[in-house]
Amino acid sequence: MAEFDAYADSYRDAVSRSISFCPQEVGFFARRKADQLVELSRRFLGDPSELSVLDVGCGIGTTDQYLTGRFGAVHGVDVAAEAVARAAADNPEAHYQAYSGATLPNAAASLDVVFAACVLHHIPPAERAAFVLEMRRVTRPGGLVVVFEHNPVNPLTRLAVSRCEFDEGVELLSRRSTARLLGESGLVDLESAYIVFFPWERRPLPTIERWIRRVPLGAQYYVAGRS
Repeated sequence: MAEFDAYADSYRDAVSRSISFCPQEVGFFARRKADQLVELSRRFLGDPSELSVLDVGCGIGTTDQYLTGRFGAVHGVDVAAEAVARAAADNPEAHYQAYSGATLPNAAASLDVVFAACVLHHIPPAERAAFVLEMRRVTRPGGLVVVFEHNPVNPLTRLAVSRCEFDEGVELLSRRSTARLLGESGLVDLESAYIVFFPWERRPLPTIERWIRRVPLGAQYYVAGRS
């Protein structure tokens, strides 16, 4: 996955080209995932401003810009060192490290919330279980592990992935497959749902999305488990 260093300066442009049919930019989708993570953390753990969060596979820190100031501490790791440097420059309040991709550089049970946003589909299938186990290892007992992924059932999502330069050859995971990975790692199943049904935020769309969160047509989904 170190090839993502080549996109440290062009990540946003590459994604923007892949979703050029959509009226929203990259930040819209990053903010929606960040808002969902904050909501889950508040509901299951308490005030996010008193919690630490780790973004595994943070890239250039696009999601983290919507987390700093909302969580007590924001951390990020990625195998792409140049991307990590860009994330640190763009989000000076967060704490970033590059790592090998095998063992996370964080101590066991040291974080309240650990998440990966559209990272798992880039990992070879044979290595995904170990990746999730590492996420669990660094999460404190009772903490949250959350995985966000593209929904392969959504045709526009599949179109965007097929047009994205760095998504070539990836294998998307179903929500059920991701939930099974978390369960097999020993995480207690808490919640999963589809998100981003509409590329707008006008009222009453957020409320409607909450009503239809079980319908497998959202552009993305999340699976949350408790350590």
